[in-house]
Amino acid sequence: MQYREGRTGRVFVLKIGHGEDLLECVKEVVVVEKVEGGVLFLLGGLDSASVVVGPKRKEIPPEPEWRSVQDGRELLGTGTVFWEDREPSIHLHASAGRGDTVLTGCVREKAAVYLVGEVILLEILGTGARRQLDADLGLHVLGFGPGA
Repeated sequence: MQYREGRTGRVFVLKIGHGEDLLECVKEVVVVEKVEGGVLFLLGGLDSASVVVGPKRKEIPPEPEWRSVQDGRELLGTGTVFWEDREPSIHLHASAGRGDTVLTGCVREKAAVYLVGEVILLEILGTGARRQLDADLGLHVLGFGPGA
């Protein structure tokens, strides 16, 4: 385990409109406001997205198992945003449900909002945390080492 103590900075409240890309909107705020890192809380509606629902097999590095959402669902999620190289990198886990069907996973690529999305972004300062490649895992993960 590794950890660093930090402190809470600013709080941002985002209202993301129908059809807008949730991930791109969060990244835009992080870039414009020069957010060092943060935690995300979100709720609202999800029109479409690509979601990783786990590995195809329990192995390292994992091969992702993908699902697509394209039917307008309720959305509840949490995640983090830290810089990787010169751009913000979001790690977002969410549940998206419609009727009795619920899909939980890591939201990646385009995530279009259905009706409205609400995001609370709490800025985290002073940790030096960055997202970086872990060669052993074959994944880009939170780190505090060189380059962080």
